[in-house]
Amino acid sequence: MSETAITHITDDIVQAQIPLPYKLNIVNCYLLRGADGWTLLDTGLNTAPARAQWMTAMKALNIKPDDLEKIVLSHMHPDHFGMAGWWQRAAKRPMPVYLPEREKPQAQIFYRRANTPLYHQWMLDCGVDQVMVDTIESALQNTRDLTQPQPVQQAYLREDETVRLGARDCRSIHAPGHSDGQLIFYHESDRLMLCGDHVLMRITPNIGSWPHSQPDPLGRFLASLTELKALDVRLALPGHKWLITDWRGRIEELIAHHQQRLEHTLEAVEGGGRSVYEVAARLFPLDRLTAHEWRFALAETLAHLNCLRECGQVACAQAGVMRWELA
Repeated sequence: MSETAITHITDDIVQAQIPLPYKLNIVNCYLLRGADGWTLLDTGLNTAPARAQWMTAMKALNIKPDDLEKIVLSHMHPDHFGMAGWWQRAAKRPMPVYLPEREKPQAQIFYRRANTPLYHQWMLDCGVDQVMVDTIESALQNTRDLTQPQPVQQAYLREDETVRLGARDCRSIHAPGHSDGQLIFYHESDRLMLCGDHVLMRITPNIGSWPHSQPDPLGRFLASLTELKALDVRLALPGHKWLITDWRGRIEELIAHHQQRLEHTLEAVEGGGRSVYEVAARLFPLDRLTAHEWRFALAETLAHLNCLRECGQVACAQAGVMRWELA
């Protein structure tokens, strides 16, 4: 890791760009300095390149694992959660890991090996053939393996609480859609937002209906964006890609993107009797995606279909495979 991959955002906040073994090849993690040590916000996956990046970052900042006071996770997805247990074991002093309370049941389902039948049936219900199901499941297990060891000491955060991040007292805000219980953190006096994967530049957050998701994640995501647009945000620090300096403008772009995507999904349903996989194939270049990306394409397609169903524009019949048609 070159020192150029460490960005000093303010005197007390450092961004570390940690490599991921995917097309989306970087996750932004943040170190916030406080009187009792540093808070680590999100961690990356537990891979050799990620560990090497972190060690170089710590050396550049002249700090050690024992200088970390705590770890805060914006949500339970592997690229944010994955090294939390490793960091706990790297430190000689106790290091609590804080996860949003609403994420606890999702994490318990996702990280249990026993959940494989749940995902297996979900993909079959989406119309995926057995060969592709096996390929996706293998990729999914490889990702789970990169979150070992799991944290041994966890605590939980609720929304609308004051959360101490480094030297800053931030307000935790529930930001559903990308993940059911994701929390983002707002420092009002500095007009600073640590926005996880809720608002991203250049790319759109994956909004997926997963077998463990609460209903209509896209509807909840769009409602959340509408509320968040009212906040006065000077600078937002996202989980991927670039810093955000036009908070309201970017939110408006995300809302417009999904409105257009809903229209395209509606068009893809025309003709009726289409499986989620068949609709996804009309929306995504599935032949150019990896097995890791296939499941996100399925989940995002299903989220748009479920949102359209909530609006009364499509209907679904299920006797085995889900079949979608215009209402």
